[in-house]
Amino acid sequence: MAHRRLPPLRALEAFMRIVRLGSARAAASELALSPSALSRRIGNLEDFVGKKLFTRAHQAMQLSDDGRAFFDAVAPHMDALALAVESQSENLRLIRLHLGVLPLFGGQRLFPRLAELRKLHPRLHLDIDTGPHLLDRVGDTLDAAIVLMREPDPAFHSVRLDHNRVHAICSHDLVAEIGEAPDIASLSKQTFLIHNELPDSFVAWKEALGLEGLEPAAIDHYDSGQLILEAAAQGLGIAIMHDDHFRRASDRRLARLFEDTPVESPYSYWFICRPRALEQRPVRLFHDWLVSAGL
Repeated sequence: MAHRRLPPLRALEAFMRIVRLGSARAAASELALSPSALSRRIGNLEDFVGKKLFTRAHQAMQLSDDGRAFFDAVAPHMDALALAVESQSENLRLIRLHLGVLPLFGGQRLFPRLAELRKLHPRLHLDIDTGPHLLDRVGDTLDAAIVLMREPDPAFHSVRLDHNRVHAICSHDLVAEIGEAPDIASLSKQTFLIHNELPDSFVAWKEALGLEGLEPAAIDHYDSGQLILEAAAQGLGIAIMHDDHFRRASDRRLARLFEDTPVESPYSYWFICRPRALEQRPVRLFHDWLVSAGL
């Protein structure tokens, strides 16, 4: 059988990383290459196949039509090769997912179930990022994220993880002071605690209860759901939070106002990633587990 000449494998790896990450910069960072070194690898691959796989303009690389056709033809075989090598390797290599998560979701919903994921996929490890601007970093420094928002941009692959209702949550001492269904005069003397990720929840709550004219004494903003719940438990104000947050906290210091009035939240938790990221094994494994686990 005639010997087939293989393409430069490092160049092929660079090509696959750029396409799957959606960014030459992200690929260069992940491969620990300079932009010029990455560009040389792509040039070597283009010389091998005799086609321009990317168009280049203003230091950006965009996949060409030939590049897309090449990717579609090669990607399944690269995945099969990776699986075949892994299955024969005595040094079972870890695979990593760079995941952005809001701390409250991580603490209440994700971490209590991660042992299940580890048992199912022992080589899959998660690098957890709870920093700001998760959405903006998906496809760059993050492979995927779990975010709290209205509707993701259609440019993302997204999966809605829940539907929520909004509750006003406070300490039992405050309930004893103002009652379980206080009037607008009593509420106007209170401090409300609002999460930075849920600015419209307070508006939805006021509209549902016919309190559009409510102007509280103060509105304090937080970037941590856990701290909002703790502040409410300590009697520092009325937290506007999701029913799921309240239920999972299981904090006996907390109580709800207006329990009989359901308020639909404009926000949900979503899993998001770039569509091409689903072709990466760690993203696909975590995505499929998350959907089936029903977190």
